[in-house]
Amino acid sequence: MSRSLLFVLTAALLVLTGAASDYFERLSLTPLPLGSLLASFDFQSNETLQDYQAQNFRYFPRSLGQALKHANTKELHLRFTSGRWDPDTWGARPWDGTKEGGTGVELWAWIEATSEDEAFEKWTTLTQSLSGLFCASLNFIDSTRTTRPVLSFESSGTSREQTADLHFLHGVLPGEVVCTENLTPFLKLLPCKGKAGISSLLDGHKVFDASWQSMSIDVRPMCDAGVAMCRVEISQTIDVVLDIERSKRPRDNPIPRPVPAEQLVCDESKPYHSQDTCYPKDMTDEMAWSVRDIFGRSIAGACPLAGTDAKSVCLNVPHERTVMITQDAQEIKSEAGPLEHRCYQLTPAAGFDMALTQQSINRNPDLGQELLRAERTITGHGAARGGMRTIFTNPSASEFVDFIYFESLPWFMRPFMHTLAAQTTHGQSADVKEIIKDMYYRPAIDRKRGTQIELVMSIPPASTVMLTYDFEKAILRYTEYPPDANRGFNVAPAVIRVLNEVDANGSPKDVYIRTTSLLLPLPTPDFSMPYNVIILTSTVMALAFGSIYNLMVRRFVGVDEVGENKLRRLLQNMSGSVVALKDRLKGKSQKVE
Repeated sequence: MSRSLLFVLTAALLVLTGAASDYFERLSLTPLPLGSLLASFDFQSNETLQDYQAQNFRYFPRSLGQALKHANTKELHLRFTSGRWDPDTWGARPWDGTKEGGTGVELWAWIEATSEDEAFEKWTTLTQSLSGLFCASLNFIDSTRTTRPVLSFESSGTSREQTADLHFLHGVLPGEVVCTENLTPFLKLLPCKGKAGISSLLDGHKVFDASWQSMSIDVRPMCDAGVAMCRVEISQTIDVVLDIERSKRPRDNPIPRPVPAEQLVCDESKPYHSQDTCYPKDMTDEMAWSVRDIFGRSIAGACPLAGTDAKSVCLNVPHERTVMITQDAQEIKSEAGPLEHRCYQLTPAAGFDMALTQQSINRNPDLGQELLRAERTITGHGAARGGMRTIFTNPSASEFVDFIYFESLPWFMRPFMHTLAAQTTHGQSADVKEIIKDMYYRPAIDRKRGTQIELVMSIPPASTVMLTYDFEKAILRYTEYPPDANRGFNVAPAVIRVLNEVDANGSPKDVYIRTTSLLLPLPTPDFSMPYNVIILTSTVMALAFGSIYNLMVRRFVGVDEVGENKLRRLLQNMSGSVVALKDRLKGKSQKVE
């Protein structure tokens, strides 16, 4: 059993709890190897469909509900992600990657409209509203950054209204920097607004000091079978991977400093160990930490709206691990087995803190592994053409992996689909039809839309497949280059949807994997040339204008035409000016001395 199963069980428990409460929250803490800690914050609110349509909001945030209603948005998924998930060390992704987006900002929604043009107008209204609501650059998601995937995404909501006027749109901003300005509006959407409950731990200095973090907002309609009343559900999650040692640094001394020599833990079994040479010793024990050490504060009690029987904090460690908690909290342990955890019920009046001592654990936790590994890079050299290379690795020794590979390329990146090729592990050319079962391709239109590629692929067990194709780089206009054009242009991460996966109950589930974003260098002009032209033109105009003006205004008079007195007076004035200038310069020099 893997950690992904634990997240599925947690989500199922939240759904069952939602029948009795309209708001619930949960914090799951999972220690990771090499001194890391995965903290997953999950907040979920329900609103009846009648109250939502009448704008009678209780737990659903009014600001977001009005924006969605104004844009005729039936289902919304918004992601803010920074960093890179390390599957080799951290194992499988939390929530099977369904709560994770690509680097930057990713947004997709189902909008009700009578035509594609009307749907795009509503999409523009939605992006501009969310841009102001979350202090992000979502208004830059224009037609060139908007795609309409066919196979990669499916609606996660269940609605009784079956209409053919729903349009699906997807947009990305891979260069968007996620920061505290996005976290503050996120907290304002919560009922307790970061003042109580697990949301009181969300400090921007801690969240964005993480090695990897992802914030998600999901709004979807839900209708239970046999129940006439439907509801609108909003789910907000924050997943962060924190470094325990770095998080323990005090706020008044945030600069890391070298460890004193007497506190170094050295491996003395090395032959080169000496007084001035220290090789770090591998940490075999579980590190000691507490909630106050990691987040800089303790939990400010339970959120009163979450209910008294809510298990607000869950710790995914074996039962043999020693855990110390505050007196008023109640601990509930799971059954003994390969995947053990313990949850805690908090009280609204008292704060909550939890501390784990340094302890040696005989068994390592099962963190699971990704079903598929993917690496995506840009190849080639020069400013005219290049290539895209994606390497897929199937770690399973007996199972095929079927998935959908989705790429959204900018319009100035023109792929040649006839160069699409696949190679196996040993570099042998494979039949593309054996690897690629189906393909959907939508070509780009310059300055109007980007390229959209969706491939249905299958990777054999214990094998690696390299997918390559060539592309051409377009030349942009002078005004289309950003201020940092020499840095390169961002290419959105690829989205991988693994097919034919089931959860612990045998129900089908979605598993998503996203690659890292890329930087595409384009031919860049010399932006100093306009300034050189302006300077040269201004100089020529100044010289020409000055010469012509002097010829037109100046009056030339001969010496013999000037009287003797006038000439003598002119010479005296000139000599007097020279003497006055000498005296002034002499006075300045004396003052300086």
